[in-house]
Amino acid sequence: MTETQGPTEWEFGEPVGVGPWPGDWPTDPRYDPELLAGGDRRNVVDAYRYWRRDAIIADLDPRRHDFHVAIENFRHDHNIGTVVRTANAFAARAVHIVGRRRWNRRGAMVTDRYQHIEHHPDVPSLLAFAAGAGLAVVAVDNMPGAVRVEQAVLPRRCVLVFGQEGPGVSEPARDGAGLVVSIAQFGSTRSINAGVAAGIVMHAWIRQHADLGRAW
Repeated sequence: MTETQGPTEWEFGEPVGVGPWPGDWPTDPRYDPELLAGGDRRNVVDAYRYWRRDAIIADLDPRRHDFHVAIENFRHDHNIGTVVRTANAFAARAVHIVGRRRWNRRGAMVTDRYQHIEHHPDVPSLLAFAAGAGLAVVAVDNMPGAVRVEQAVLPRRCVLVFGQEGPGVSEPARDGAGLVVSIAQFGSTRSINAGVAAGIVMHAWIRQHADLGRAW
């Protein structure tokens, strides 16, 4: 099945990406004939130019890391798209949306097409999944008693839980976490944007556990 580039696929402008494949087409089945014929302006790294979407996902799967990301969506948080995009950049194993199933995909810049995304109706179902998968639960919230993520040792196999913009992680999620971490702040603002906070903590995991030699 080929992947059609159209108005639903986010693309870079004309200067970025590649045009139609020059010369004889490759015979590798991972390549998409429509992309070979029309060019590839998608938001993918150069190694995946002209590849079918399912081929990209299959190649990413063994590269994915041992951390999952969960974000609560009880108030239709507009930061979820940013979290998904960052999780894709750091090759999270999966993103878990807790609460409302629907979320604004605009901020994901179509990276959700290449990222495994799961839905849980509530926090208990997320915690049950984590227990069954042998994942430590790490809540991220700026609250008394939290360990600063700059000093914390993050579990290798874990799910990082982020709350809503404003109220933060819900009480059931905090109570179910084996570790609560916060981000050191030095200015006047009370909290950091949830999408930014997710990127900081994911990168903290990358610095502790990832093989940087495998980065693009």
